[in-house]
Amino acid sequence: MIANDHNLGSDVPLKNPDRNVSSFAMQLKYAQGTEAIESKPSDGVGSHLNLENETMGRISDIEDDVFDNLENMFKALGLCMMEIGLCLARICDMAIGGNELEQSLLESCAAKGRLIHYHSMVDSLVLREAGPKKGSSKRNANNHARSKENLLKGANLDTNCNEVRLCEIHPNLWQQWHYDYGIFTLLTDPMFLLSSHRTTVKSEFSNSSGQECASPSGHSYLQVFHPNKNKVLMVKASPESFIVQVGESADILSKGKLRSTLHCVRRPARFENLSRETFVVFLQPAWSKTFSISDYPMEHYNPSVHHLEQAEEHYFADQDQNALTQEIQKIVPPLSARLKDGMTFAEFSRETTKQYYGGSGLQSNK
Repeated sequence: MIANDHNLGSDVPLKNPDRNVSSFAMQLKYAQGTEAIESKPSDGVGSHLNLENETMGRISDIEDDVFDNLENMFKALGLCMMEIGLCLARICDMAIGGNELEQSLLESCAAKGRLIHYHSMVDSLVLREAGPKKGSSKRNANNHARSKENLLKGANLDTNCNEVRLCEIHPNLWQQWHYDYGIFTLLTDPMFLLSSHRTTVKSEFSNSSGQECASPSGHSYLQVFHPNKNKVLMVKASPESFIVQVGESADILSKGKLRSTLHCVRRPARFENLSRETFVVFLQPAWSKTFSISDYPMEHYNPSVHHLEQAEEHYFADQDQNALTQEIQKIVPPLSARLKDGMTFAEFSRETTKQYYGGSGLQSNK
């Protein structure tokens, strides 16, 4: 397998035929980047930017045979994104005071890089057909029919909207609503691939065979929840850009001056052969980092109360958006249920994973 040959593991159960994504991961070390930083001036952000340029130069020097150099490209791009994260942490520290964010990243010594493939609807059907067969053939056929019907739901969604309606919250998502619990998450603008299978809509996309294509709507299909406006928005970015999401650890360490991003990834409607590819680097504190919530804003710590008060205040103005907010809250465990004063990052991450995806987690069957 190509991934194994290049030291890429998977942090998603690949034997699960119902998964919406396949992920290949590698731990990335700060050691090389830290040595370069320490050998350069530390006043301002120039040292980070110089190292980023050097890293991009290394990427451009790699040969064109992508699979032969997959591991090297993974590490080079990952290091570049880590340096961008360090640069951003330093800028944020300058704005909010102190050096908590940058120091927390450097103390962690490592980050996780993930190459993520978001399955097309056809991919999902093929995986389910190839998965382990249980029960009678008649029941399997019925289950397959229901799976296909569920996968093809949502064809009436508007692919050109910037805001998202209530009906889009559950049925047509690649990744369910959640917060990242690290400091920063850096993502490449996604690439979309159209397979050679039959499509349900005739357009310029249906003539491509396993080829890269433009986003059907021009958006990244990453959705974020805007807590102050009580709305869900679609993220749009240029192909050359990186997307940065603030994680809950940055929110906690900055005493609420940085707001963590509640987000999901939506599946485009009417393009059953379209898959989404992206490279992600998760930047987090050291596992032993201790969190204090003594000065943390209570409206961030227990946002459900704050949002419900807002919802009641504006109920008649926008009932649909208020209902959407309440639906999201049903599947996202509040920070107050996952974080206690004095917890380490390791304890917080373990409790967060449990409350999202554990046996009784809010998204254990999503």
